[in-house]
Amino acid sequence: MSSSMPENNDRTLNVTISAGTIFKAAVIVLCIWFLFLVKDVVLVVLTSIVLASSIEPAIIAMKRWRVRRVAAVIIIYLVLALVASSVVFFFLPSLIQDTAAFLSQVPKYIDTISLWNPLQQDYSVEKNTAQILSEGISEGTRAVGSGFSLTGFMENLTQIFSDSSEGAFRAVSLAFGGLLSFILIIVLSFYLAVQENGVGNFLSVIVPDKYEPYILGLWKRVEMKIGYWFQGQLLLGVLVGVLVYLFLAPFGVQNAIVLAVIAGVLEIIPLFGPILAAIPALAVGYVQGGISMALIIAGVYIIIHQFENHLIYPMVVKKIIGVPPIIVIVALIIGGELAGFLGLFLSVPIATLLMEYFNDLQKRKLNKA
Repeated sequence: MSSSMPENNDRTLNVTISAGTIFKAAVIVLCIWFLFLVKDVVLVVLTSIVLASSIEPAIIAMKRWRVRRVAAVIIIYLVLALVASSVVFFFLPSLIQDTAAFLSQVPKYIDTISLWNPLQQDYSVEKNTAQILSEGISEGTRAVGSGFSLTGFMENLTQIFSDSSEGAFRAVSLAFGGLLSFILIIVLSFYLAVQENGVGNFLSVIVPDKYEPYILGLWKRVEMKIGYWFQGQLLLGVLVGVLVYLFLAPFGVQNAIVLAVIAGVLEIIPLFGPILAAIPALAVGYVQGGISMALIIAGVYIIIHQFENHLIYPMVVKKIIGVPPIIVIVALIIGGELAGFLGLFLSVPIATLLMEYFNDLQKRKLNKA
């Protein structure tokens, strides 16, 4: 009987990495690092692109009325500036005073919410923060006298919250940086919007020639979606905010303006936005008028939520961007964590762009199969 020696089936896998691959990887890492260093500039550019795309549907509509593109862009910006100025001078003072009153009552509202909280969590930090903010806003409005002045209010409020020279310097730096970013966004978005295919021309400069046709085609598909989404979301927020105020004001609900603003802003969050907006309203109603007032407010929010879900949202948002609500929520969380307010503003447009790209990848796979 002959016995055979066991064969060695182990195989050695040699991986060869060329110098070119290492160089490309290093370039990618350096590019990511550079973008991180200039992330504020990147955010300004991206916000300008989204803003220019957001008004594109309005520009196209005005061109149908034989209004030239330059004139259409100027008219749109003037209207937006007029609306913003009107809000600041006629609406903001009462909103600030209402916000101060609302924040002063937040500890009571938190105690009310805690009664419904089975975990009985400690909200002392939130109470103290609300109290400090309320006192700061109230002191800021009192310091400028009976005649409300937005500039004086901001100066006094900054002085109250700046306990040291370092704090004052930080506050001034943040204010200056925010103002500079705002001006750059307005100027750059105007420049992109006033040119025919301005965003496309900008992308042609920064995108490699190899990918230019696909990137420009992808952007053309996404651009109108972003524009309609922005207009639809703005319409949705304003409409819901107005409805909340019109329903709450006749019942004498305190801080109705603040609650309406909260409801309008939180409309950007699908599914959970109306629920989150209803929580402070229910707390206000319960503190003010007991369980009966809370039930009335709950009914108001349910009616508005049903009206929005079945009529407004499907028409102005869902059918336009084609992004599932859960993706929108995740995008908002990631955008807010990474870049604050501008991250929130950019999150849904970027998610829309990525969804279009992934759909293209899926189509390519199906075509190859």
